Amino acid sequence: MVDIGGKGTSLRKAVAKGVIILNKNTLAAIKSGDAKKGDVLGAARIAGIMAAKKTAELIPLCHTLSFDSCVIDFNILENSETEEQRVESVCTVKLHGKTGAEMEALTGVSIALLTIYDMCKAVERGMVISDIRLEEKSGGASGLWRSGL
Repeated sequence: MVDIGGKGTSLRKAVAKGVIILNKNTLAAIKSGDAKKGDVLGAARIAGIMAAKKTAELIPLCHTLSFDSCVIDFNILENSETEEQRVESVCTVKLHGKTGAEMEALTGVSIALLTIYDMCKAVERGMVISDIRLEEKSGGASGLWRSGL
């Protein structure tokens, strides 16, 4: 692991995003709550937060971090002109620490989207998870960084 013992503690924030592309029927099941496994976005939110908290157990040499907060939001991106619909997941992690929270935010988004896939695969197996990326990070010596996407 990288030695962070000499680093100062600062407020750190990381925001990651990703999308799952699905069809209209799948999105309708998510919105109506009619998915066989229940509340898709509610379960995905909890799964993403739980995963973010366990990042150090999943990613080798990643430091264990104590969060001030971890929030997972979803944006439904409907396109009436095409069959393709999207659900965007956004994970925001804030903490006071010696190292950033980028990996935790990326893990939270990834698992939230995988949970949506798992809960909806009976309706549609061709869903595509894509565009998982760090959107923003702040704090520490490098300060603020924002994606150009």
